[in-house]
Amino acid sequence: MRKIAFLGPAATFTDLAVRRGFPEDEKVPYLTIPACMDAVVKGEADLAVVPLENALEGTVNLTIDYLFHEAELKIIGEMTAPIQQHLLVHKDQLANWKQAEKIMSHPHAIAQCHKFLHNHFPCTPYEQMTSTAAAAQYISEHPERCYAAIANSLSVKQYDLAVARENIHDYSFNHTRFIVLAKQEQDLALPLDHPQDKTTVVVTLPSDRAGALHQVLSAFSWRNISLSKIESRPLKTGLGNYFFIIDIAQQMDEVLLPGAFAEMEALGCSVQILGSYRAYLIEHCELKRS
Repeated sequence: MRKIAFLGPAATFTDLAVRRGFPEDEKVPYLTIPACMDAVVKGEADLAVVPLENALEGTVNLTIDYLFHEAELKIIGEMTAPIQQHLLVHKDQLANWKQAEKIMSHPHAIAQCHKFLHNHFPCTPYEQMTSTAAAAQYISEHPERCYAAIANSLSVKQYDLAVARENIHDYSFNHTRFIVLAKQEQDLALPLDHPQDKTTVVVTLPSDRAGALHQVLSAFSWRNISLSKIESRPLKTGLGNYFFIIDIAQQMDEVLLPGAFAEMEALGCSVQILGSYRAYLIEHCELKRS
């Protein structure tokens, strides 16, 4: 049985994804993304599952930066799950939810429910928490306070809360991508449908070569290699210095991708392969309430 480190506490959206992707494995929550990665580096866990990108809030920069600058890990899989947010209160406060004194949640969840909060709680203060589950846990431990949490349905079961309003998120198409990390490259097959092949690389451009990014993209273009995403992040060596994260819509092969990478390196670029893996879609992430 593998040990899976995930961004906790229990009942986060990462927990929901891990339960679907790794139903038979041991799951261990960690409170931060770096702690999840460090658990694999130190041998405390076999794999780590952390959020990478949200459809509304964009890339989780901490994940990319820590993976590039600190943790020598490989991406061996990806899961994309729908995000459904609910307004939760302690059962003792259900009748008073419209008078909530404070709304607590992760900052991304608060932003994802802006319209609902603006219409129902225009003057109510927000308190940012490390996760939606942490907000739900706080509510469960303080029944005397008329506070509300934005969290998922797993938090309802985990922390014995009441649902004041369901599906308060602004957009129904909101999804989050989670990556699976390991020390070594390995084949990972998950009990999920519709896998797609991907390869993720990091490219650092030479500082003294004009048009280097155009030449990098051309190396993919003339080989008819499809890219699904390209994004820049600071190298943290000074203003104007960046590295680029590129998602390629195919697995690593023996000819096309190695040829493209060799061409980039000949231009003076540095190319780091973060992983070649399968990306899965979780079609229904919510669990039924008991």
